[in-house]
Amino acid sequence: MSNANNAAIVEISQTANKFRSSIVLQYDNKYIDVKSILGLFTTLLTSSNYDLHVHGPDADEAKKAMAEVFEKHSLMINSIQD
Repeated sequence: MSNANNAAIVEISQTANKFRSSIVLQYDNKYIDVKSILGLFTTLLTSSNYDLHVHGPDADEAKKAMAEVFEKHSLMINSIQD
């Protein structure tokens, strides 16, 4: 299990912060606020699968952008939940 690289974490967080929606990653029983770089640093692992929960006024755009940035950095998202 290795942590995701810094560039991935920064880009994921920056992308999330463009949106007003709440964007939360879930895996096991952990919930990570994707807008928090610190939260991502301590928990984002390259070998885990995550569910992404997006709620808010620009959720559709946020989901699309988050899926793209995760894919770009070869990180797995199982599913994007409403």
